[in-house]
Amino acid sequence: MPSTRRAPAEAATATTEGMRVLKKYPNRRLYDTSASSYITLADVKQMVLEGLTFEVRDAKTGEDLTRSILLQIILEEETGGMPMFSSQMLAQIIRYYGHAMQGMMGSYLEKNLQTFVDMQARLADQTRGMVDPKAFTPEMWTQFMSGQAPVMQALMGNYLEQSKNLFVQMQDQVQKQAGGVFPGFPGFPGVPPKS
Repeated sequence: MPSTRRAPAEAATATTEGMRVLKKYPNRRLYDTSASSYITLADVKQMVLEGLTFEVRDAKTGEDLTRSILLQIILEEETGGMPMFSSQMLAQIIRYYGHAMQGMMGSYLEKNLQTFVDMQARLADQTRGMVDPKAFTPEMWTQFMSGQAPVMQALMGNYLEQSKNLFVQMQDQVQKQAGGVFPGFPGFPGVPPKS
């Protein structure tokens, strides 16, 4: 539960067009300007889970620290309990930093994750009324999914097809961009391969 200690009056700007503003102070404390109280990373995580729109700003400079705070939450989640990312996957992601494909890979991963979220929402709609999702433990979810083989095969097939299409679109975009940069280079649009 968040503490109710008040920050200085100058920090009490409630929201910016419906967006909650959190301020981060040099002592690493976070202040929720709309609730007028200090909060923890666990509170910020709860805001994410509830789908609330917020941004984190440095209390002195006004710099946007939202990504940094979200990465902190991911780090806490990864170090405790059951991590989502394997060491190999994290290493692959790190290899894309500074790579020419960095921007495109970020976009690809974001679109792919959104496709997965959409698939999960469709599954939730299909099972609505049959089960109480709040009562499900990871073990119960596994048992439920094993009994839903045809439904899961169809959903996963659709997800994989969409994922493949996203990757093909990304490849096409790379070829078009490279073709503009390297006209006349074999393998790019409008340039016949060497015989």
